[in-house]
Amino acid sequence: MSTVSLYGVDPAEVEFIAIRAQGPGGQNVNKVSCAVHARFDVGASSLPDWVKERLLAQSDARITRDGVVVIKAQEARSLERNKEDALRRLQELVDRASVVVKQRKATRPTRGSQLRRVDAKVRTGKIKALRGKVDG
Repeated sequence: MSTVSLYGVDPAEVEFIAIRAQGPGGQNVNKVSCAVHARFDVGASSLPDWVKERLLAQSDARITRDGVVVIKAQEARSLERNKEDALRRLQELVDRASVVVKQRKATRPTRGSQLRRVDAKVRTGKIKALRGKVDG
């Protein structure tokens, strides 16, 4: 499922810091800094104000008190693929914040559905009334 993003994150607004990856990987882990911290300052970004507010209102551990989103990407062995992964995950976070849920309008049940509901209740009540002890 691919969705078109209305508000794309500008890669120029994201600061990438190369760090050493954790976990197994032999000598490569010790030699190469291929994991990435992507830092995105929400307040200084070019996103619309209402998207910024919704993004900062999310209860996500990756968003600091200062309004900076920090995403760590270390799945791939190359720095470029980890940067792409971090940008993709950041874009997913922004997309989730930019979706406005349509408000539900309260409606009344139709007369027919009310009658069907009451009839079903009466039928169920009659069935339950017949479940009593039988006097013999």
